[in-house]
This record gives sequence, structure tokens and C-alpha cells, in this order.
Amino acid sequence: MKRKLKFLLTSIASTGSITLPLAVLADDPFTRAQGDIENVKGASGVQGSSDLPTIIGGIINVVLGFLGIILLAYILFAGFLWMTAGGDKEKVTKAKEMIKNAIIGLIIVIAAFAISNFVLSSIINSVA
Repeated sequence: MKRKLKFLLTSIASTGSITLPLAVLADDPFTRAQGDIENVKGASGVQGSSDLPTIIGGIINVVLGFLGIILLAYILFAGFLWMTAGGDKEKVTKAKEMIKNAIIGLIIVIAAFAISNFVLSSIINSVA
């Protein structure tokens, strides 16, 4: 009797674990992955278009975004150096200089982003 009860409970548990995803309407993981890929394409500016200005614009946006991330890390590193300077004037001056240079670089990257978006959108609109 005990053995039949154990078999019955094991059968119910394994059947439940197999049918539970269907009961909660879980979607196919491959379909979900394809949707995620489309979301990444949309966020990066690459829409699957094969015209040259759009591809170049997507590449420029990715490169400038990467440069922005590097400059943010540079600012955080300079802030860390400033906080750990311990009152040493030379280290504080070095950290301030790094922050100033990073902000100038960030302004240049933002200006390049704006100019490239303007130029590329003008080219795309003139071609279309």
C-alpha cells in the first residue's frame, strides 16, 4: 500500500511539473528570444535596413555610446582618486584635471553625436 501511494504521488508530481508551464501559458523560449533580438535591434538603431546611411548611422551611434560609457568610467575613477587622496594636494589636482578632461571629452562626444545625427538624417531624407 505504501509503495502504491509513493508511486501515485511521484506520478502526480512528474505530470504536474511537465504540464505546469502549459497551465500558466508560458511561451516558447525561442519565440521570446527572437522578440528580445528585435528589441535590441530597435534600441541600437539597427532596424534591418540595408541602405548605407542607416548602417553607418547605427555604427556611429554604437561607437559614440561606447565612448560615453568609457568617459563615465573615467569620471568615476577620477572621483575615486579624489576621495582616496587623503588630503594630498597633488592627487586632488590630478583628479580634478582628470574630471575636467573627461567633461570636455563628454561634451565633444555629445556634439559629435548631435552633428552625426543631423547630417545622417539630412542624407537619409534627401535620398528618400
